[in-house]
Amino acid sequence: MKKIHAALIVVISLILAGSLVAGGLHLYAGQPTLPEGTRLAGWEVGGMDYGEVRSGLEQRLVALESLRLTLTAKGASQLTLTLKEAGLRYSADSFVQGLSRLTEGSLLDRVNARRNFPRSWEIEGRMDWKPLKQQLSPDWEKKAFGTPVDATRRITEDDRVLYSPGTTAYAVDWNALETALQAALPTGFSRLETLAGQGLALEIPLVVLQPDVTLQALKEQGVERKITQFSTSLGASGPGRTYNVEAAAKAVDGTILPPEGIFDYGKAIEKAKTDYGFREAPVIVSGKLQPGIGGGICQVSSTLYNAALRSGLEIVERRNHSLPVSYLPKGQDATFAEGYINFRFRNTTGKYLMIKAAVQGRSLTIKLFGTFPRNVSYTVESKTVKVLPPEDKIIRDASMAPGSSRILQNGKTGYVIDTYLIRLVDGKPVEKTKLSRDTYLAQKRLVAANQAASRRSPVPEATERPLLEDGVRP
Repeated sequence: MKKIHAALIVVISLILAGSLVAGGLHLYAGQPTLPEGTRLAGWEVGGMDYGEVRSGLEQRLVALESLRLTLTAKGASQLTLTLKEAGLRYSADSFVQGLSRLTEGSLLDRVNARRNFPRSWEIEGRMDWKPLKQQLSPDWEKKAFGTPVDATRRITEDDRVLYSPGTTAYAVDWNALETALQAALPTGFSRLETLAGQGLALEIPLVVLQPDVTLQALKEQGVERKITQFSTSLGASGPGRTYNVEAAAKAVDGTILPPEGIFDYGKAIEKAKTDYGFREAPVIVSGKLQPGIGGGICQVSSTLYNAALRSGLEIVERRNHSLPVSYLPKGQDATFAEGYINFRFRNTTGKYLMIKAAVQGRSLTIKLFGTFPRNVSYTVESKTVKVLPPEDKIIRDASMAPGSSRILQNGKTGYVIDTYLIRLVDGKPVEKTKLSRDTYLAQKRLVAANQAASRRSPVPEATERPLLEDGVRP
């Protein structure tokens, strides 16, 4: 009996002890306040009611996002917006989850959560850069700082080469701005009251935008001075031919050749056809003048050929006309036949070369600008090697008296010409190079005659596809 009584006492004691422990645990886990000494981003929240903390947290997060941010930049007006408008969002998700663990779950879960509850918490700031980049857009940058302006080079009427420097502009240095803004943004509530009054101010970091063409780069091209110029007369050219010469000259004008670059006259003619078009004027077809489109364009290639020779440039492709031209000595012309004959030369000056071409009055002038030794010059000399007398082409005319004849068309003398390039240093010739041997075929004289029939049948002349020079195919 005594043993049973003792056992009951032990059981009752254990039950009472368990009840006390359980009650204590319930009291511990059920506290409506945060553990003492708890701080949230500099805000002392220990001992505060959960609801009060949640409400105060929401207010403080909104207050942070509502802080004014004033951005200034060199020469630009200020831009003021809230941190929220700039794309910043604050949260305290980890802390809120910690609060939830204090009030949710089993008793043991809540006891462990309270016992292990950290005493120091931080808030999180997440930056979405898109809204700020929309504010500081490329259009805003252009209005605030302008755009870079390229350095320029121009040729004056008296052939001086003048340079104007370009101007720089600015753009937002986004990498530096992100770093600076992240460093300036508040990470807690300790300065909230102060910042609410004065806001945040930040100088926008900028990068310098250089123009695409800088003064240094432009000068390094080496277009220093006029190297040479050459002119030919338009003489009695009609309106159509004059127009064509002007169109081809405009297509050539302003061309800039890099070192070792090749000038292609065919491409210039394509540009002239597209931009200006050509008019009717005499062209050369199979060695004879006849109406056509583009007559006169070879005066530009021939004038440019002479300017290139007098600058010592390498001639890559060139052929003489089938007929002598009136505006140049024989042997010093350069014809063009679309798709067959081109004129090309290489820039061997070692620097950039600029071509200027213009018709003024009744004269076509081409000038070359670049870098060239001042004591070096070139002259061109042509000599007639052989004169080719015209042959007669007999055209039978039975209506004429037997044995009589009459001239229908006078022939033209042909020539074989040798041309030389002479290099001068300090005005003295030091080198003479043969440039070309050109042949201008004689044109037959047409004679109508009534002659006795020959026992031999006339030999038909060889026929070739007509070659159109000094013009373009319509």
